[in-house]
Amino acid sequence: MKQRTLGKSVEIVGIGLHKGVPVKMRLEPLSEDSGIIIYRSDAGVTIPLKKEFVVDTKMATVLGKDGVIVSTIEHLLSAIYAYGIDNLRIVLDNDEIPILDGSAAGYCMLIEEANVIEQDKPKKAIKIKKDVVVTTEDGKRVSLKPSNKIVYDFEIKFNHPAIGEQKFHFDYSIEEYKDSISKARTFGFLHEVQYLRSIGLALGGSMENAIVLDETKILNPEGLRYDDEFVRHKILDAIGDMALLEYTMIGEYEAVAGSHHLNHLLTKKLYEDPENYEIIDLEEAKEEANTFELAYSKQMS
Repeated sequence: MKQRTLGKSVEIVGIGLHKGVPVKMRLEPLSEDSGIIIYRSDAGVTIPLKKEFVVDTKMATVLGKDGVIVSTIEHLLSAIYAYGIDNLRIVLDNDEIPILDGSAAGYCMLIEEANVIEQDKPKKAIKIKKDVVVTTEDGKRVSLKPSNKIVYDFEIKFNHPAIGEQKFHFDYSIEEYKDSISKARTFGFLHEVQYLRSIGLALGGSMENAIVLDETKILNPEGLRYDDEFVRHKILDAIGDMALLEYTMIGEYEAVAGSHHLNHLLTKKLYEDPENYEIIDLEEAKEEANTFELAYSKQMS
């Protein structure tokens, strides 16, 4: 298993979810051991994809440095992380990633247009060695557990007739991500959207890029892409938030009513104790390398 980047640069223009203004985004290949970085071309500031640069997690995961931010990064990062890309520069001319249709499917198409290629140096991964758990007083919980597999388990419960209680178990592979996770859209409630707009947020949000619900039903005329699209999107978000680990994870992520904020606390807590994890070289770790070969074998040049 080698490190990965893109075969060429690709570019897209879309609308930012909160400001509602056009954003030009370009994905550029980078050399080995460069990591993933975000460059705000309008401000001349580079922000590395590291947990230390997370500045807000209330409505989305937001990175910031020197007073410059990049918001709503989780859907793009989910796709980048899902394809096992290690080295990449994301160039933006505004402070939001384009929302596209509210899922990660468009980013998958962009990545495949650029072609994922292997580089010369060995790929590294972070293997979970001990249980790490973050809980809240109202029963919300996120955790990372040791496993030789890559697994995401999520459970949600909403007091809404269109959502209710949903669970999803996801054994990771690129193909399964594309089919079962990447197409799941973000969702919001009409009263929340109205409030957010009153304070200058969600200005780019619409039924073109989100599932919108009123008190009893889904308002989108086309309905859902999956019966359990809501919990699938939560897994999409969680994969994007785990990209802040900086290495592809080997282990099991579990969540009950998880959130961007709890995911951020989880990545921080994992790194607080070196006994919790191990950074492994996949050319030397045969058992884990087999897991990666099965999960990431497709979509390679």
